[in-house]
Amino acid sequence: MVDILIKNATLITMEGKGLGIIPQGAVSIKDNKITEVGQLRNFTQKKAHKEIDVEEKVVMPGLIDAHIHTGIGILRGLSQDVDNWMEGGLWPFVKALDEEGRVKGSMVNIIEGLKAGTTTFCDYDNPMGKIANNHAQVGSRAVLADTVNEMSDKSDIEVGDLYPLDPSVGQEKLRNALELMEKWHGYKDGRIRCLMGPQGPDMMSKELLLEVKEIAKRYNTKIHMHVAQGDREIYQMEKRYGKRSIQYLDEIGYLDDMLLAVHLTEATAEETKLVAQRGASMILCSGSIGIIDGIVPPAAEFKKYSSKLALGSDQAPGNNCNNMFNEMKFTAILNKCKVNDPKVFPAWEVLKMATINAAKALGMEDEIGSIAPGKKADIIIVDTNSPSMFPALQTPQRNIVPNLVYSANGSEVETVIIDGEIVMEERRLTKTNEKQAILEGQKAAENIAQRAEKFYKNMNTTLSKKMEEGLI
Repeated sequence: MVDILIKNATLITMEGKGLGIIPQGAVSIKDNKITEVGQLRNFTQKKAHKEIDVEEKVVMPGLIDAHIHTGIGILRGLSQDVDNWMEGGLWPFVKALDEEGRVKGSMVNIIEGLKAGTTTFCDYDNPMGKIANNHAQVGSRAVLADTVNEMSDKSDIEVGDLYPLDPSVGQEKLRNALELMEKWHGYKDGRIRCLMGPQGPDMMSKELLLEVKEIAKRYNTKIHMHVAQGDREIYQMEKRYGKRSIQYLDEIGYLDDMLLAVHLTEATAEETKLVAQRGASMILCSGSIGIIDGIVPPAAEFKKYSSKLALGSDQAPGNNCNNMFNEMKFTAILNKCKVNDPKVFPAWEVLKMATINAAKALGMEDEIGSIAPGKKADIIIVDTNSPSMFPALQTPQRNIVPNLVYSANGSEVETVIIDGEIVMEERRLTKTNEKQAILEGQKAAENIAQRAEKFYKNMNTTLSKKMEEGLI
């Protein structure tokens, strides 16, 4: 007897040549693994402790958010529509942000993503040692990295100045990353694992970057890092080393299959090709980069040479939401507009970027990203009876996948199973008090806003001027 049997589903398995769609399908789960997948009429395992008859609703792999900063989720909506996202709006609040605010905001951010079908969070922030407790409590699958840099405080640096690097800061942050690795890497049979997380090649010395790589090798894990994420990074690299980021990283041996290269916003076509050909993965955050910079990163170029292309929602203060349905739609539309071609980034390819190709990018394709026997049971059930998925047709033209990418908004997700456990059922979380988390997060946000008042008035940001003018 199995633990869970999901039956009468439209299965999107993400297996095989296409998306592996099976009508009138079934999935069985025992412990934390998928045991059988196929059409219900051919099923051998028909007895279960819990049966879920989904009546032709969509059953698919949980979505993978390959790059998210949940620790700054509490600053959502405070710096949009400006040409200098950090200094032009966010700095007063960053100065007032404390550890409590980071952790409580993170919890609400994780709940937001989970309720919209995200089962794996590649969380890249600090204090990750405490944020990890949120993932453990909620039941999410987490791939965690505590950010490492040598920056003591960037808020007082004038634009154009070279960042002052402090090795003592770098060593302290490296110790935090190692403590995270020792405590959480492999937790709950690998439901939580850790990566090394250098923040960017412009924010740390070559010596520290190489030390990070050696540690990653020792733990047999990957490196999660912003790469060519903005013109300021490129300026810093050229001023310090006389080289652009990707050339520099290639020369020090950083471009390989250990690297998860986030953004590549400023990468040229040749640089993007080099990253792909060296075996590194690209993590694309279309919504965040579109809102913050008005730029479409070179994902189309990367995709010519590698399928290790994943999507991330980045951070709520920039993207304003951490919802992978939103990210899929943004990715498809922005790339179509970029080249004036409606055929590029079709729905079926974009869905892969949030599931099986994301798993490949993380080196986890043997465990997650598709529905197949032996894989971890990370599964979501999507209600096709909702208005946004109407109508649901199988013949003569199946429309379910385009509707998932272009129409769904995440509220259609009714059940979330992670590692074989039901963590959301009928839109209700089973392990976390959602209302309490929001109340605690709101209180922490109000405290941050109160402390930020003095910085807000003194810093004279772009948005503070607009506030005074009564425009916002």
